[in-house]
Amino acid sequence: MEALVLEEARRISLRPFSLPQVVGPRDVRIRIHTVGICGSDIHYYQHGRIGPFVVNEPMVLGHEAAGTVVEVGDDVHHLKPGDRVCMEPGVPDMESRASREGMYNLDPKVRFWATPPIHGCLTPFVVHPAAFTFRLPDNVSFAEGAIVEPLSIGLQAATKAGIRPGDVAVVLGAGTIGMMCALAALAGGCSRAIVCDLVPEKLDLIGSVQGVTTVNIREQSPRDAVAQLTDGWGANVVFEASGNEKAFDGIVDLLCPGGRLVLVGMPQKAVPLDVVALQIKEAKIESVFRYANMFPRAIQLIASGRLDVKPFISRTFPFAEGIKAFEEAASGNPNDVKVQIVLE
Repeated sequence: MEALVLEEARRISLRPFSLPQVVGPRDVRIRIHTVGICGSDIHYYQHGRIGPFVVNEPMVLGHEAAGTVVEVGDDVHHLKPGDRVCMEPGVPDMESRASREGMYNLDPKVRFWATPPIHGCLTPFVVHPAAFTFRLPDNVSFAEGAIVEPLSIGLQAATKAGIRPGDVAVVLGAGTIGMMCALAALAGGCSRAIVCDLVPEKLDLIGSVQGVTTVNIREQSPRDAVAQLTDGWGANVVFEASGNEKAFDGIVDLLCPGGRLVLVGMPQKAVPLDVVALQIKEAKIESVFRYANMFPRAIQLIASGRLDVKPFISRTFPFAEGIKAFEEAASGNPNDVKVQIVLE
């Protein structure tokens, strides 16, 4: 089979590549239809590494995927050939202590697609555990199915935030994950999501969602905007979704007394945090690493019409133009949120 392979930083090939295709008793074989390009894919493409995860040998890219089941293992009964599905890309060791305690996303042995040395899914067929494969309702497209993965990060963040009906949320960063955090915050009960960024095109897109107020930080500081919009009280929840170290400057000022700060973005280096300012407000800090048990919820929210993710799917490319798709996704086009590759 052909696959889209990261050979090394800044060099991708579309070439034959051998991947395991043996279907175990609890596995399914899936014909891949749509794969989204994630920020981590782009980071590996540009730098060849993310922290301790280094691309030392060729690696198949892609982990946001949807497709069709073509074969099921003997012990699989909830899926059948022909089912349209999306796949959770991280497979833990279900015997690990983290998994047994309900935190399987924190299992140190988790095997996550397109995270060295694990290959991704930008190839026509993959074999995947049935337990991490989810059927798509008829009214959910493959494109929507492939965006379930980043939406699940937003839902994990909203869950960790402990949102209460009527809360006001602030989202720092209007990238894909920031936008998914805003959608998830509103779905979780927030009355308003204040999204702060400096890219007008992205602010215009997320600003079209009912319940979202946008702030261009080139024109107004988040602190002034939040104070104005909350009558000086502050936000109940702040999602840091940019990963930019500068976002932490004065971040506690955005919170109301007893507010919650949820760390979603991953800064490239250590950041300062005013502990005393947190203590004075008795603010809480939560952090997010991927998600656990969020795929069914994400699918249900899309299928019900409660969340519309279609506007955030910016462009699609055929598999044959996969290299161009990555080049475009890495170019920083301000109109792009989610670029996807279609294999069928």
